[in-house]
Amino acid sequence: MDPEVAALVRAERLLDAASLAETRGSLPLASELFERACDFHHAARCALAAGDAGRALLVAVVGRDEDTASEAMAVLAKDVDAAMGVADALGRRGDHVHSAALFETIGATLPAAQAWERGGDAVRAARLFEASGDPVSAAKALEAAIRRAPTAWANQLALGELLLRYGKNEAAVRSLQRIPSQAPERREGLTALVRALGALGLTQAEDEARRELTLLGGPRPARVPATPLAEPKRRLYGRYDVLREVASTATARVLECVDTVRGEHVAVKVFAGWEARGTGRDILARFEREVRALAAIDHPNVVPLRDFVPDGPAIVLDWMGGGTLETMMHSPIAPARAVEIAQAVLSALGEAHRMGVLHRDVKPSNVLFDAAGVARLADFGVAHLGDASATATAGVIGTLAYMSPEQREGRPATIQSDLYGVGAILFEMLTAERLPADDAPRTRPSGVHRDLDARHDAVVLRLVATVPADRPPDAFAARKELGALSWPRTVEPAALPARAARGPSERPGADRLEPLGDDTARDRFTGRVLRTLRYEPRAVARAGAFARAAHPALQTVLRADKNDGVLWLDLPPGHGLDRPLTPDEAASLAQALEALHAQGVAHGHVDREHVLVADHGGALLLFDAEGDSVATADTDRAELARLLA
Repeated sequence: MDPEVAALVRAERLLDAASLAETRGSLPLASELFERACDFHHAARCALAAGDAGRALLVAVVGRDEDTASEAMAVLAKDVDAAMGVADALGRRGDHVHSAALFETIGATLPAAQAWERGGDAVRAARLFEASGDPVSAAKALEAAIRRAPTAWANQLALGELLLRYGKNEAAVRSLQRIPSQAPERREGLTALVRALGALGLTQAEDEARRELTLLGGPRPARVPATPLAEPKRRLYGRYDVLREVASTATARVLECVDTVRGEHVAVKVFAGWEARGTGRDILARFEREVRALAAIDHPNVVPLRDFVPDGPAIVLDWMGGGTLETMMHSPIAPARAVEIAQAVLSALGEAHRMGVLHRDVKPSNVLFDAAGVARLADFGVAHLGDASATATAGVIGTLAYMSPEQREGRPATIQSDLYGVGAILFEMLTAERLPADDAPRTRPSGVHRDLDARHDAVVLRLVATVPADRPPDAFAARKELGALSWPRTVEPAALPARAARGPSERPGADRLEPLGDDTARDRFTGRVLRTLRYEPRAVARAGAFARAAHPALQTVLRADKNDGVLWLDLPPGHGLDRPLTPDEAASLAQALEALHAQGVAHGHVDREHVLVADHGGALLLFDAEGDSVATADTDRAELARLLA
């Protein structure tokens, strides 16, 4: 990083640092810094200028910069594979509308239909389902939308027209007749209704419908609303104009609205599904608990409650323009920023616990950011007020990846259960890996960031201790433990040990490596045979652990070149393991593994394919860029023991 830019970052002058990086042509860095400063427009523009249309689209969507999003989408459309990946990422973030638009742009009809349905645009989803040869799914999408919003007449019209096209005339008539005379869709509905009644031979009813249609101006082609989700003219509860639907679950819909009384953006969370089902009362009780919890907590790190509308039922919250932590976690987060977010959540929980409220669903999607980038905890809908003896199973409430072991087992939730959720979030922010639900962590924060050590690992892992009593006693104590350590403010992945100070050297030319086949090459300068790998974050982090372990039985990492996008690994002459290990070889490899485990990384593939018997003597454990998602120190030791047989 440019020293001047780094100095501005250390001074927390992120916008100045971003502008300087942009001026000096470091567009990827500028994009990252603008994003950290919550200037999503400039972050997206820099990413687009740097040729990273995927990142540009993701950031532009967070900042609601539709112009840049459209430009990025047009660029992505030229690379179908890349576009598919970004569309999937948008869907995982819950942004189904942009995901659907991107899928549709590249001609992926069925994924686009599914995404439009998840995004709430049933009309467009039905059109694409039908185009892909699946009218049944089209009808189901429209019927589900009608159940959710019975007065959204565009859905009723689309269903009637669909049924009519497939000869379901009686069902089409029932659907089309539900559209009231004052609805804008009445004219299109009558156009289709006349045809359906004629097909059934109901001439009198057909004549009556035709007369009404004539009074309205006669038949015209059915229209399909371009963006029905926005519904700019729809007003809720007499004062909230709907701009768009942000999220939808089986129990609630979250809408971005404008409060016409105050002229401010708000989030309206409308309870959905209050029907005569057996679970309806339980769901409504959960919703009302959220209202009581929010009303009881007034804290700068809790999303503020503005109003409760019993007729919805619905709650009105301050609009959080900075997006969610779940979205932020798609990009690297500096350790200091990660800890700052965790401390904000702990502060919110500390106040909630003081009021007798357990959150019980701490997860990234429930951590929101306001326009200034302040983290705020949301969704106290599963909280229990003054009732620490209540229980819930993992299948009912909460998200398994962030749920404490005792909650997964159906035992009572406690203050320590909420602390576990914060620890799981912090672990993921620092390592870019989710904490394994039923196993020990495969890595450590210090295995990913060079400036972290065992002290940092200990304070993070204490939060996610399996036994609740081993966690901090309360949220304030946990916050204090995190604040007692210094955390780096820049994203510096674990890398090679620092070299001795030397004078400037020229960058090796592109022709320095002589390809030998597959991923091997010869360094023309040293004559050394190398293995080369792509420079990717996970590979670099694991290479850093290999380098810091510095054991002679581990393959040597020679170079990590971000500019050329390559890792160099030494490949000494030798052959694969075609016999059992000798006791000396096994002892050496065991020591190498212990050194690697001390860096917070498990190898994951201690097998014959990853052991080289060197010509100069001894066994060498070869580097593996990916590892194994379920590998631990114990599995590494077990695999090594099998090589002795």
